[in-house]
Amino acid sequence: MDARTKKEEEKMKIGEIIEPLKLRVIAGKGGLGREVRSGYCGDLLSDVMANASDGSIWITIQTHQNIVAVAVLRDMAGIIISADHEPDEETKKRAEAENIPILVSSMTSFEIAGLLYELGIGKRENI
Repeated sequence: MDARTKKEEEKMKIGEIIEPLKLRVIAGKGGLGREVRSGYCGDLLSDVMANASDGSIWITIQTHQNIVAVAVLRDMAGIIISADHEPDEETKKRAEAENIPILVSSMTSFEIAGLLYELGIGKRENI
C-alpha cells in the first residue's frame, strides 16, 4: 500500500462527525458516506463559491436552498448549519435530491470549527 492510498483510507466520513459533534441530520442521509477533506466557515455565498475546496464540510448560518446549490457546485461533503438555525422544506428537499447532508448544531460556527479541527479535519498534515 503506497502512502497516498493509506492517507485516503484515513479520511473521515460525514457520518463519523455526527456523534462527536452532537449534530442532527436534517437532510441528505444518502450522502453520509462522503469524505470530509477540509472545512470552510462562511455565510457569504460568493466567498464560499470562490474559496471553499472540494470535499469540504461547510459551516454556515444560511438556511435557504441556495446553500445546496453552492455545495453541489463546489463538490462539498456536506453542510453544517450552526446556532440552531433550521433550513426550510425546499432546502431539505433539494438536499435530499442532491444527496448533500445538512446537519444542524446548537453550537456557534466557531465552536464547530474548533471541534472539527480537533478531529483532524483541516490540519495541514491531513490535507
